Amino acid sequence: MVSKERGADLIAVDDELIRREVVDPGKCQVVELRFFGGLTTEETAEVLQASHATIERDWTSARAWLYREISRGNRDEA
Repeated sequence: MVSKERGADLIAVDDELIRREVVDPGKCQVVELRFFGGLTTEETAEVLQASHATIERDWTSARAWLYREISRGNRDEA
């Protein structure tokens, strides 16, 4: 069972991916495979036919914008 807080986090990540997909679909694919799919960096690189370094870079960047946007949304709701 997923806690309400964890469920809200999942929805927030999904909402941000939908908004961001138009701007940066590649990073969104990385997040979907890593976060929702549970794939490792190596598995993600294989699926997307990209280098390990590219996936690491995209994953780091995507986590930063997700954190920023979700944090901003939480401040707006308070």
